[in-house]
Amino acid sequence: IMLHSTLALSLMLIAVTSNLAMAIKKEKRAPQTLSRGWGDEITWVQTYEEGLYQAKKSNKPLMVIHHLEDCQYCQALKKAFAENEEIQEMAQNNFIMLNLMHETTDKNLSPDGQYVPRIMFVDPSLTVRADITGRYSNRLYTYEPQDMMFLIDNMKKALRLIQTEL
Repeated sequence: IMLHSTLALSLMLIAVTSNLAMAIKKEKRAPQTLSRGWGDEITWVQTYEEGLYQAKKSNKPLMVIHHLEDCQYCQALKKAFAENEEIQEMAQNNFIMLNLMHETTDKNLSPDGQYVPRIMFVDPSLTVRADITGRYSNRLYTYEPQDMMFLIDNMKKALRLIQTEL
């Protein structure tokens, strides 16, 4: 009888422990819904307002990525963005990061239209950097998967502009 209850107790402990482990794992993964696949190591803010607040407070530029789930160009850009180590590292360490699947009320974030994907930078003085553009004259703030070096240069430019202007 003793052996039987010890075995039952052990099995119960194992069940509880594995459930706990799963709960902890879930807990750890939960905040990453905000990444939406753009980079799970990056800390993402939830709203544009929160992004502005954090940018001002931390003196880091805010990077805003507008995208949509069913947009193939967004998906391709997301994959290239998430796989680029230099972008991921800069995004994690030097930027306040926001990815949005809806438009903001701030018209400054759509100077040439509300297309996706669109990446814009806002400096800590809360100025939208309309001067940091991509390669395409018809959609100034769009990037394609092959433009990652260009995006890296623009991220560096956003960081440089802070140091020179604030």
